[in-house]
Amino acid sequence: LRQLINTANAPIFGINVDGEVNEWNDKTCEITGYSQEEAMGKHLVSTFIVEKLRNSVKRVLDDALKGTETSNYELEFRTKSEESRYLLVNATTRRNADQSIVGVVGVAQDV
Repeated sequence: LRQLINTANAPIFGINVDGEVNEWNDKTCEITGYSQEEAMGKHLVSTFIVEKLRNSVKRVLDDALKGTETSNYELEFRTKSEESRYLLVNATTRRNADQSIVGVVGVAQDV
C-alpha cells in the first residue's frame, strides 16, 4: 500500500488529528516543490494553504476529522517557489483498526 500511495499519479497527502502532515506522496512533492522530509510534521493549513483559504480548508479538514467527508473541494496550495497550484480534493476520514478517527487523507487532481 505504501508503494501505491508514493508512486500514484495523483497528489495524496494526509494529516493527523492535530493537522500535521503525515502523508505526502511523490506527486505532492512534484506539485508543491516540498520534499517529504520538509512537509512531514508541518501544520498543513498554516504552512501550505494560501492565507485567503485557510479558514475554509480548516473547516473541511475539521469536518473530516469528525467523520463528515468532502468531495471535489478546490484548494490552493502555496508552492515552495511561492506560486499557487489549484487542486481538486476529496477529503476522506482516516480510521484505525478500532474505527477511531486518526486523521484525514486528501486525494487530489491537479487542475
